[in-house]
Amino acid sequence: MKNWNAKKAVLADDELAPEHRLTRSLGWPHLVALGVGAIVGTGILTLIGVGADKAGPSVILSFAIAGLICACAALAYAEMATMIPASGSAYTYSYVVIGELIAWIVGWSLILEYSLVVSAVAVGWSGYASGFLSGTAFAIPDVLANGPELGGLVNLPAVFIIAVVAGLLIYGTRESATLNALLVVVKVIALIVFVAVTLPYFDPANFDPFMPHGFPKQVSPDGVERGVMAAAAIIFFAFYGFDAIATAAEEARNPGRDLAIGIVGSMLACVLIYMAVAAAAIGAISYTRFANSPEPLALILRELGQIGAARYLAASAVIALPTVILAFFYGQSRIFFVMARDRLLPAGLARVSKRGTPVRITLFTAVIVGLIAGIFPLAEIAALANAGTLAAFVAVSVCMLIMRRRAPDAPRKFRTPLPWVVGLGAIGGCLYLFASLPAKTQLYFLLWNAGGIVFYLLYGARRSVAGAGAPAR
Repeated sequence: MKNWNAKKAVLADDELAPEHRLTRSLGWPHLVALGVGAIVGTGILTLIGVGADKAGPSVILSFAIAGLICACAALAYAEMATMIPASGSAYTYSYVVIGELIAWIVGWSLILEYSLVVSAVAVGWSGYASGFLSGTAFAIPDVLANGPELGGLVNLPAVFIIAVVAGLLIYGTRESATLNALLVVVKVIALIVFVAVTLPYFDPANFDPFMPHGFPKQVSPDGVERGVMAAAAIIFFAFYGFDAIATAAEEARNPGRDLAIGIVGSMLACVLIYMAVAAAAIGAISYTRFANSPEPLALILRELGQIGAARYLAASAVIALPTVILAFFYGQSRIFFVMARDRLLPAGLARVSKRGTPVRITLFTAVIVGLIAGIFPLAEIAALANAGTLAAFVAVSVCMLIMRRRAPDAPRKFRTPLPWVVGLGAIGGCLYLFASLPAKTQLYFLLWNAGGIVFYLLYGARRSVAGAGAPAR
């Protein structure tokens, strides 16, 4: 434990060894698209139904609360990303500001977040794709479309889409980001079409009673935890993703400007999109008719007799959901890359190809998330991704406030307005959301981090570069 407070030095590009140096190829439009691609995905397409079951029409308030907390965290991220323009996101900020042990816990939590999100979205995409192919010559047998726990052998479509995304990232970061931006446009247009089609059916009576299950988390007679905050703690999943932008710091052409625009711009765009979609959905039909549906938006359109629009929305999901996989896969691979460069993970993984992409770590990430997606359904542990993210958001907000006290006059290309209000709001909000998560999720999160600390003590603490007193190269 002698390295627990060892701090990492941030190096300029020319101070890094060539095999550990990423290529700067991304502009702010790529970063905004990366953020929107990560944020607008399975969350709004599926979790509005889960949220409606827990909160009723006041799920709109749940979206607003989750969005406000994420917005505070996003502002803290923007300031830290421009002060410390290095890959690694919350892991790197914690390493530079607080020390190695906290950084490891944050990095271990980010691994939990990204791995589960990539795997869960891949499994969700597999369900859409298998449905589209059923009844055709390309129909996928159930034994190859489900993991063992669902009676199958392996979820082959999920493994396939992960392999495709990995191939794109290995081919080139800029090319992947450009394709991602095009698919994000497809996805946003589909949501705009949903709002336009459902608005004529808007009925204010569907919002009464507005808060049938109250505000705080409470256990209903059927044993389900409900309330505005119970819903907010789950649909929080629908908002995060902007943190993946911070992992692109070493690949942004002008990080001081581009990171702030990407983080804040993607969050503002997505809050507006989510509020509009949630209001249109609840206003169109009673929330009880789509609560807990795996495809609530498509269900609403079918209930309204808009079959063509429902099919268009479903097709858009199949085409565009890989943008979520790409964004989080990208973030996961960069977290692994930086932790390997710091030698908390095997250093041989932190090498880049001649095209400037980290091929080894991308393949390593593909194997990890591919195994999870191919074997496990993840239905009961998906909320763990939220727990990992909340830990990272708290860490970044704490780092921002520490730096405001430790180095108040340090150059900041982006300054968070009302930093103490925003920072403490993000910390308090994230802790409240964590307390609102299911008790089983909280226990699993603690067990995950207990295992992570054991791994750190047995491996990382003995090899880390910062602990040895030398900068990572």
